[in-house]
Amino acid sequence: MADFAKELVNRLNYLETYRKYWNTHYQELADYMLPEKSDIVRKRSRGEKRSENIFDSTSQLAVDLLSSALHGMLTSGATPWFHLDMKDENIGRDDEVREWLESSSMSMMRAFNRSNFETEVHGMYVDLVVFGTGCMFIEMEDKTLRFSTRHISEFFIQENQFGLVDTVFRKYKSPVRQVIQRFGLDNVTEYIKKKFEQKPDEEVELLHVVLPRMNRNPDKPDNQNMPFASFYIDMETKQFLSIGGFEEFPYVVPRFLKSTGEIMGRSPAMTALADVKMLNLMSKTIIQAAQKQIDPPLLVPDDGFILPVRTQPGGLNFFRSGTRDTISPLNTGANIPIGLNMEQQRREAIRGAFYVDQLLSGTSPNMTATEVVQRQEERMRVIGPVLGRLMNEMLKPLIDRVFSLMLRNEMLAIPPEILQGRDIDIEYVSPLAKVQKSTSLNSTMKALEILLPLSQSLPVGDHLDADGLVRHVTDSLGVPKSVLRTNAEVAEIREQRQQMQEEQMERQQDQEDVNTALQASQAVRMVGGGQGN
Repeated sequence: MADFAKELVNRLNYLETYRKYWNTHYQELADYMLPEKSDIVRKRSRGEKRSENIFDSTSQLAVDLLSSALHGMLTSGATPWFHLDMKDENIGRDDEVREWLESSSMSMMRAFNRSNFETEVHGMYVDLVVFGTGCMFIEMEDKTLRFSTRHISEFFIQENQFGLVDTVFRKYKSPVRQVIQRFGLDNVTEYIKKKFEQKPDEEVELLHVVLPRMNRNPDKPDNQNMPFASFYIDMETKQFLSIGGFEEFPYVVPRFLKSTGEIMGRSPAMTALADVKMLNLMSKTIIQAAQKQIDPPLLVPDDGFILPVRTQPGGLNFFRSGTRDTISPLNTGANIPIGLNMEQQRREAIRGAFYVDQLLSGTSPNMTATEVVQRQEERMRVIGPVLGRLMNEMLKPLIDRVFSLMLRNEMLAIPPEILQGRDIDIEYVSPLAKVQKSTSLNSTMKALEILLPLSQSLPVGDHLDADGLVRHVTDSLGVPKSVLRTNAEVAEIREQRQQMQEEQMERQQDQEDVNTALQASQAVRMVGGGQGN
């Protein structure tokens, strides 16, 4: 096993070499747009000032805006953003199945809200916007979900044949005391034991490797035969600290955009980097020009004045009596308005790269409902492709991992027997998903506006499924399943209504029979009376 640990370390060395040019790029991005994470190539002390290259905050504000928008549109903690469903719609309509899906969805949302998910996922959105690649580790301890967003300099990834990340090498530092807490004193190397005795707060370097297990026995349920192998290695001694496994890939590694042939993602910050650097240089130059205008250099005659020249308020300067020489400011001829205009052009380009115009294109009180819908559709056409990738590479594996963890730890209700061997689907009900579904809903409502007036002369109702229409509208609007009646309840209400209608028809028929009998008896009496006369 010692040789295998060295093989993994050698593989890490290769991945580090491959990432060399990426890291240089990441360092430059962080220097200008995310200085708190700018220790990639150039390591800095904790707490050290890191904003010496920044003279304009436009890019930082744009990063905050886009990352916050992604957080609010995809995984807002204020409202449910996903719902479990069945791929087989017929099974999904079963009342017992629907109740279990609703209960499981709510249990998962509560687990997300009780964990550190909100804080960690926002950090990953920031990494996606700046670096184009994010990485989050998901685990469970004492039936509590734990999320950890990792620094871009820590992790190295590889893809499988389908372009999905299935291998992560994470090299990181951790205090010795925390290493002992995680692995136990008996399981660590002698080097770490000595460190713990001498300096328990000193950091040691570890390597965590997760990759698909090639040779395993699926019939054995132990962690040595799980689909993904997990190895923790002490980088000082190249010895294993832990050998285990995972049922699902424990890392979520989304990419904002991805170029063909590349593994790491691309980001809006990379697109805007040239403008950001130019804007900071312009700002520095304009600041210097403004300083020269406000506090200009002075032209002082080489004779007739006693140095130094005092320029502070109330300063006294002595000169030779009778001389005509005076101290005058040096006019540099700087055209600051042109510089400000060029700065604004660069700011607009940066905002465009970060979709600021689309995100802040709000509505005005004078806009009609149609204009509001068109504005939303415009926004989705621009941002939709990016968010679609995040749904596939981030949200789906995230929810799958959390669902499996909670199911194995008996934190969800026992599934109905009908679900054995069935695939569960994920329905997104986040604010973004609702906006995307509203396009289909608007088309439906327009069709109804056209067809309903024609129903008096044409058999429009023969073509419409009322139950399907209600399901489509409620699904598009994200109406919680808990406020809708089950199929059994709907069938019972309809049966009661049908029974009441039949009883009413019977009463009407009986009343008509009574009225007919009365009319007949009156006619007989009238005929009998006429004969008597």
